[in-house]
Amino acid sequence: MLAGGLRYHERVTTQTYKGSCACRRVRFEVALDLSEGTYKCNCTSCWKRRWWSVRGRPEDFRVLEGAPDLTARGGSSRPGGFCKHCGTHIYEHVAADAWNDGAFVSINVACLDDLAPADLAAAPVQYFDGRADDWWSTPRETRHL
Repeated sequence: MLAGGLRYHERVTTQTYKGSCACRRVRFEVALDLSEGTYKCNCTSCWKRRWWSVRGRPEDFRVLEGAPDLTARGGSSRPGGFCKHCGTHIYEHVAADAWNDGAFVSINVACLDDLAPADLAAAPVQYFDGRADDWWSTPRETRHL
């Protein structure tokens, strides 16, 4: 459930974004509604990667080029988009489970090539306290995330 009582699959306004990894071998597109929010977590993995994500529906996400250049992130069992050439972690597929309202693609906002910084700054951010294993709470400190 998102702010305003929306579920992440109920779209208000979507825009199709193009994205890529740092070396641009992998390119993708995704339809997103940034008003649904972005996500930051303080768990060790997200903190060390500086992971800031946005959720997209699997059917709205498409790899356009470079699929053979993708691999799963080291140690991850989730299928995902980690460029084996430049090391950019582009996205992960997340299966439906008790934590979410359905399967989604977690996309690194830094990989969205045509996302205006002002639009990203205006998007709501939901924080997760993964470090304390209290995933549904906001950490006491978020300024560093």
